[in-house]
Amino acid sequence: MKYVFLGLAICLEVFGTSCLTKSENFTKLWPSLLTIIAFTGCFYFFSHAIKEIPLGVAYAIWAGLGIVLTALVSVFIFKQKLDFPAILGIAIIIVGVLVINLFSKSTGH
Repeated sequence: MKYVFLGLAICLEVFGTSCLTKSENFTKLWPSLLTIIAFTGCFYFFSHAIKEIPLGVAYAIWAGLGIVLTALVSVFIFKQKLDFPAILGIAIIIVGVLVINLFSKSTGH
């Protein structure tokens, strides 16, 4: 369940960040409410994930995948462009998350 909780936290963080873009500095009611609800849920599920996954590992995975997925949302939903250095940096983040999950004994597998 620990990785289900972490996955839900990541998805809600990405959704909340996407809604934050649409909230226009919290001047739009529904995107603002969705942002608050999504981040509340995100931290709720993250708090459950870190009961069993070490904080540093959980945070690295949460932040890394959150960055990658948010960047993908920005490209495919908001039609924003990424240059080569941004794509390279995102690829390095993906490699880092894979290294943690495949080789680290700290993940609690």
